[in-house]
Amino acid sequence: PMSRSVLRSEIAEQPDVLARLLVREGPNVRRIARALRRRDPRFVLIAARGTSDNAARYAQYALGLACRLPVALAGPSLVTLYDSPPRLKGALVIGISQSGRSPDVVETVASARREGVPTLAIVNDPESPLARAAADVIPLHAGVERSIAATKTYTAQLLAVALLASALAPSRRHAEGLGALPDAVAETLGVEGAARRAAARIAKAARLVVLSRGLNYPTAHEIALKLKELALLDAEALSGADFRHGPIALAGPGLPAVVVSPPGTATGDDLAALAAELERRGSPVLLVGPRRRGSLPLPRLPELLSPIVAVVPGQLLAFHASRARGLDPDAPRGISKVTETR
Repeated sequence: PMSRSVLRSEIAEQPDVLARLLVREGPNVRRIARALRRRDPRFVLIAARGTSDNAARYAQYALGLACRLPVALAGPSLVTLYDSPPRLKGALVIGISQSGRSPDVVETVASARREGVPTLAIVNDPESPLARAAADVIPLHAGVERSIAATKTYTAQLLAVALLASALAPSRRHAEGLGALPDAVAETLGVEGAARRAAARIAKAARLVVLSRGLNYPTAHEIALKLKELALLDAEALSGADFRHGPIALAGPGLPAVVVSPPGTATGDDLAALAAELERRGSPVLLVGPRRRGSLPLPRLPELLSPIVAVVPGQLLAFHASRARGLDPDAPRGISKVTETR
């Protein structure tokens, strides 16, 4: 039964996790931001793997939008396998991890700290090797994540990044809406019935695409990852813009598309046009965001915060697709909770 799934209960915990993170880490993040502003970093390098890599993609957009900081995603193997760490003068280096135990992410942050640049860990385990390696830590306070597929730690990572971006931003406007987030996520959990019906429709797909743009480009990646991990669905995430540059040739009845387009975003018109084009070509389209029949609607929030709610219908979709395909969402095939890559 539904209520007994660990994953399902962790998805439901997210409003509480986010509320706790806001209360416990607000002052700490503002203190970190004040110290960073004095160092005046010119760019950010982020080391992460798996789900955390999607939080890093979000940081590219969030820190770019709020602070106009260029953000690069580290190739952690450059440090561990190639022994060729990047030159980091002017950098802020951030490690993002659920467990804080992946050696390549830890070593990237440790080598940056040895070089004397500011380092920050965004991590659920404040006693982990990553937390010890970094000069500053934003703990996620998500509680133990027992489920193999990350849900509550992902939305907490996004909120930690959003708090950092709004605290580093020259204007206060990027802090708007933060307090409303937990309730918005709680409201979004109400799409579960629609997500279960949509999951039944996609459960038989040989492959599907998950499309978005801008701040929700990482959301497309995270939803596709959950569909792969939990439902063993061959889901590919693409930017709507990149999709138009070639892969749209695959559109048709055999290629369902999930289009993530929260209300009131700069990318909305473009994604609506893309969804209409896909429907014209015969692709079944599931919209996440707009309020229309058969879609998974989202509450309106400032665009910076929209990815934190937009991923939730995707988590529920993957959970129910897993069930619809006769799988156990609490025991995804062939993966473990902590993956220690070098």
